[in-house]
Amino acid sequence: MQVLVLGGAGTMGQAAARDLIKQEQVERVILGDIVTDPGKLHDKLRASDKVSLNKVDLNDYAGLVRAIKGVDVVINCAGPFYRTAITVSKAAIEVGVSYIDICDDYDVIDSLFDSDIDGAAREAGITVLTGMGSDPGTNNLLAKYHANRLDRVDEINLYWVVSIPELKGEAAWDHSLHMNLGQVPQYLNGKLEYVEAGTGEEMVEFPEPFGTCQLHYVGHPQPLTIPRYIKGIKSVTIKGGLFPPWVNQLIKEQKDMGFLSTEPVEVKGVKVVPYDLTLRLWRLIPENRDKGPASSGTKVVVKGEKGGSRVTYATSMVGHMAPGTGIAPSIAALLLYSGDIRVKGVTAPEGCIDPDKYLKALQERGARIYQTETITSTLGP
Repeated sequence: MQVLVLGGAGTMGQAAARDLIKQEQVERVILGDIVTDPGKLHDKLRASDKVSLNKVDLNDYAGLVRAIKGVDVVINCAGPFYRTAITVSKAAIEVGVSYIDICDDYDVIDSLFDSDIDGAAREAGITVLTGMGSDPGTNNLLAKYHANRLDRVDEINLYWVVSIPELKGEAAWDHSLHMNLGQVPQYLNGKLEYVEAGTGEEMVEFPEPFGTCQLHYVGHPQPLTIPRYIKGIKSVTIKGGLFPPWVNQLIKEQKDMGFLSTEPVEVKGVKVVPYDLTLRLWRLIPENRDKGPASSGTKVVVKGEKGGSRVTYATSMVGHMAPGTGIAPSIAALLLYSGDIRVKGVTAPEGCIDPDKYLKALQERGARIYQTETITSTLGP
């Protein structure tokens, strides 16, 4: 099995590669990146004879196609995905190689599912699996795992919190700002609605080191994908927040004051996009401030009916974001290679992966999952 990991020199790409090289069936992992300095790689990757680091520029489509030829699967870890997912998936389809990404940008989902990409992928006989990270990804499959144990699913509420030491690189900050802007999708009362990002504040409990965190609506793909696969569901929401709390407050203030506007303004005769400047400054803003623990947390709450009773499942996970995100596409690549993923065309994790198999593989890699089942009431006749 040969795998091309795009964004392979980045934090998430290297995390995926470190899991892949441990697998007996993986013969070669090609790290494709515009950065080609081996000194940027983890010691285990530099030491592995399975790994090579090749220059791949996603802006060079012909070069991208050449890079994909000859591999069994391509994993796209090069964000932000609202800029890269369409291009890379089209190149993979052209070559006839199945594609996986860790896309967490909601505004690319319709372009994948409801365009010629889906049809072209089916015709090519390949899988285009989007959103196969931690959130989305593992969270989707935890939700599907619980949904499979209910007679009827009413609500799926997804939550996450990320400490800023976990945000490595400009792409991570770009996504963190982008998902807090504009109208974002939530599935409410049986239909897709768009609400203002940053609203819907809710206090949510996570395991240590977080405790109770204030979260709000953010732009993530699950309200667009989960209702495709869990029919009859009434609500799918996604709320998140950065940690410590001062980060969320400052982003809100920047948004309110226009510092996150994408409309150019003239400064001393030069056109400046406020968003681009603010994004660059977030490299420096956290210096000499409380940054919180180097950790992230996710939580899934699934409500519905089972055996005549109203049941709520709640599952939480806490750990480092990079391995949690990188392991997910590695497991998916192995499931593709083994034939456990059979869906062709564009799909999401909950649409093509057996959650029991996935969670077993995740726990074998050391993940600790905290689960509860609560019977809230017995339904009357």
